[in-house]
Amino acid sequence: MLTRPDQTEAAPIVGIGAIDCDVHTRLPRQGDLMPFLDKYWQDMFPYRDIDLMELMSYPVSTAPFTRGGAAGPGKGGVEDAATLKRDLLDPLGLGAAVLNVVNGIQAIFDPYLQTVLCQATNRWLASEWLDRDDRLRASLLVPFRNVEAAVKEIEAYAGDKRFVQILALAQGEGLLGQRQFWPIWEAAAKHGFALQIHAGSAYRQAPTQNGFPSYLAEEIALWPQGFATQVASLLAEGVMTEFADMKIVAAESGVSWLFGMTWRVAKDWRGARVEVPWVKESPEEIITRQLRLTTQPFDVPGHDPEDIEAVIDCLGSADNLLWASDYPHAYPGAPGAWPAGLSTELAGAIARDNARATYSRLEVK
Repeated sequence: MLTRPDQTEAAPIVGIGAIDCDVHTRLPRQGDLMPFLDKYWQDMFPYRDIDLMELMSYPVSTAPFTRGGAAGPGKGGVEDAATLKRDLLDPLGLGAAVLNVVNGIQAIFDPYLQTVLCQATNRWLASEWLDRDDRLRASLLVPFRNVEAAVKEIEAYAGDKRFVQILALAQGEGLLGQRQFWPIWEAAAKHGFALQIHAGSAYRQAPTQNGFPSYLAEEIALWPQGFATQVASLLAEGVMTEFADMKIVAAESGVSWLFGMTWRVAKDWRGARVEVPWVKESPEEIITRQLRLTTQPFDVPGHDPEDIEAVIDCLGSADNLLWASDYPHAYPGAPGAWPAGLSTELAGAIARDNARATYSRLEVK
């Protein structure tokens, strides 16, 4: 069951079997990863003092904004699978939860170190999380600095259906549609992996189109720019056409940015499509078919059901939404609160059916 933000007691809204599409584990440390490294890297990690891989745009200092008991100082996410079972999976009767490790791995320049950290973290996820609760699923980490190794990592986990998608940062290594990343998308599409673009920046470039902002308030308000540029890149470069069955999930992006961006790119495509002849359909149709948004944060002003219904119409369809708690990050209301104003009649589709349709690898009872 999920709860409304204004209720103190749990009230059945979604019912048993909801699929949470964005849950955060704590960040693995040196001691966690050592069992999954070969001898060379077991020597190198202490030598190079490689420990907590904190992403500057997604720091563990956010732990004070997480729910009590789920995380402590220096963790920034759920402590372990038992805690997740106690605090989220069992109370809400979830059918599945997709785990995301959002840390500094994708900001590392060294392609070999990035590769081994992705490999070790994926093994840690499988051993310490997925093996401990059959409701858990995860995003696969791949080294974008080493495309050949990224493809091998996808191939290595092709048979493990508990990994349902590839994780990329909204403001990461570069524009995801560009040709150097196509082998990754080819391998992902071949084996049914979705692509999740998650909030966060590696600061390869300024987080805005005009440079670095002075204040965090500016940067957070402008995070949707990162998602918009990635969607435009995947569309214009032809990834969404070439790999038309691969779903793209924008996690922690909000929802209100999409309809303005979609309208603009569709309008401009009509005047400049000679540059991208491979985009044969209207971008509106492609985006509606392939892009999904998580409901946390559901950044729609006001709670009037008619206004929210109008927003969903602008998005294309409620089929574009995936329920996510973003646990243990704290939002108003109880853990797993249903977005205020969003019709509960849509709960079954958004919390279960849409995820099943998005993740072809998701095997849930």
